[in-house]
Amino acid sequence: MRKILLLILFAVCLSSCGVSTSLYNWGSLGLSGTSAYEQLAYKNFDKQSPKSVCGLVSMYEGLVTKPGGLRQVPPPGICAEYGYLLLLPETAVTFNENATDVQKKLFTSIEYSTFFREYGLELMAKEMEYYPESTQFIKPLLERFSKR
Repeated sequence: MRKILLLILFAVCLSSCGVSTSLYNWGSLGLSGTSAYEQLAYKNFDKQSPKSVCGLVSMYEGLVTKPGGLRQVPPPGICAEYGYLLLLPETAVTFNENATDVQKKLFTSIEYSTFFREYGLELMAKEMEYYPESTQFIKPLLERFSKR
């Protein structure tokens, strides 16, 4: 009887190893133990380049469209950061001129300036929907960008 209980306990322990306990998906972990999001965001803000901007847009799109985690929503702040990046006029130009074909296939539109503007505003609104406590920070930004 004791062997059966130990065997059951061992089986339960092994079966729980594959279950995600993270509320949010921040991208795969790299060798340094940091998420793909952290690595790309740091790379972009440390030494911004057209390649890093395009990579960050692709990373954000993945985090927003396939959120993962237990909550199945994008992590806090991601929609706001992504929306803000898309609302910057130079992002559309940079993406249009430097994105790879694979990165460009993420979006249905090839008129990036109009599409990024609309999508950016939508993402800011989604941030407030997912995280109502962010409204006091996002609403003024949203109003500011809506006037442009």
